[in-house]
Amino acid sequence: MRTFEELIAEAGAVSVDGWDFSWLDGRATEERPSWGYQRMLAERLGTASAALDVQTGGGEVLAGAARLATAAFGPSGASAAGAGAGSGAPRALPAALAATESWPPNVARATELLHPLGVVVVADPDEPPLPFADGAFDLVTSRHPVKAWWSEIERVLRPGGTYFAQHVGPASGFELVEYFLGPQPQARQARRPEDESAAAREAGLEVVDLRSERLRMEFRDIGAVVYFLRKVIWMVPGFTVDAHLDRLRELDALIRAEGPFVAHSARFLIEARKPEAGR
Repeated sequence: MRTFEELIAEAGAVSVDGWDFSWLDGRATEERPSWGYQRMLAERLGTASAALDVQTGGGEVLAGAARLATAAFGPSGASAAGAGAGSGAPRALPAALAATESWPPNVARATELLHPLGVVVVADPDEPPLPFADGAFDLVTSRHPVKAWWSEIERVLRPGGTYFAQHVGPASGFELVEYFLGPQPQARQARRPEDESAAAREAGLEVVDLRSERLRMEFRDIGAVVYFLRKVIWMVPGFTVDAHLDRLRELDALIRAEGPFVAHSARFLIEARKPEAGR
């Protein structure tokens, strides 16, 4: 393994724009939830007429789902099995498809990635109100939103429309967080699936699916840790190599002596529906 200095210098210099983690290939791993969010998103895109992806990041997840939908239904809406695209048949993508994002580097990246797919990318501060009319969408989606503004989600959904998302669950990656910050008992209670589902119901939505899993993460060298904390900036707020140099050295020694640093991510899938008019 390369020296501590070489690893942190490399990880400190690489770009962390977008939401692509391929730089970590071979250096860190994270189990994926069993439900397959991107595949399920592709299925829902194929049956929606107007959809919004909130806090899209660099657009990678939405673009991947769009590719899956196109492979399944084709650009004209015909299924891979040759079914016609007649009235009521699934389309590859909704006729109207928009995405929001707040961080300027991600807005630029998402625009480059999603515009060729016909997606309108809107720079938005990720705070209410969403810049869309009431009842504008029959599908609102998000993968790992910083916060779900449930009243706004309910407002922009049409009656019968659906919110479909994968959220970060409680104490996700906290073995790593608490290595640098110490015990975080209050923060461990945030992002609980039961609290989010209660907030969705309070906003007027019906929760039709809720699943959660804890998943193994491994960091195989200190460069992977530095890159991850630079990219996922809310894990250790204000993280810099200089400010945490002593703990990084200790963690580097631990990995060299005992093998990968193990943490556990938390994910939950939530699907909520806006009741039909009159209910």
